[in-house]
Amino acid sequence: MALIEALQWRYATKKMNGQIVPQEKLDYILEAAKLAPSSSGLQPYQIFVISNKELQEKIRAVGFDQSQITDASHVLVFAAWDSYSLEKISAVFDRTVKERGLPAEAMDDYKKMLWGMYEPLGQEWHAIHAAKQAYISFGLAIAAAAEQKVDATPMEGFVPAEVDKLLGLNELGLKSAVILTLGYRDEANDWLVNMKKVRTPQNEFITEIK
Repeated sequence: MALIEALQWRYATKKMNGQIVPQEKLDYILEAAKLAPSSSGLQPYQIFVISNKELQEKIRAVGFDQSQITDASHVLVFAAWDSYSLEKISAVFDRTVKERGLPAEAMDDYKKMLWGMYEPLGQEWHAIHAAKQAYISFGLAIAAAAEQKVDATPMEGFVPAEVDKLLGLNELGLKSAVILTLGYRDEANDWLVNMKKVRTPQNEFITEIK
């Protein structure tokens, strides 16, 4: 299925039927998320893939009782770094030069320049910036799910601090940014399933500057 056709097919599923997403489809979605671009290639986020029903119930309780969380096959929590540090940046760049077979010091100048920019901006900026990077990965996961004919519901409707506690994110230096539930639509009980997809007209959405 072509990407545009897949995106026309998808919608923010409101009711899922509990059917399990096959592992190969889940792997495809996660691989697309992993391959997403990020600023300086840092990938300052992780994805927690939750299929434990007891934990899904607990997330639902702090997710405004949205039924997709428990009816989903898998719940993906995108968790971003709560701050940048020279150590974190160095670890990423060390892996990069090793994988590329470059001299160990190949990225030292860039690393110093980047940390020189990031450090003065403070932890609040760091957390916001890292969360923005997580959203790029999140977007590709949604597109990949549509390609695989897997329904997905993007969610910001949850209490981040409570999800952080449930997953032990604080101890990992992470903060939950956004949730994506994966599963299959319950066509008989989802009020949105047959509704027309509505988007801003092209001539209002796109401004060409030549």
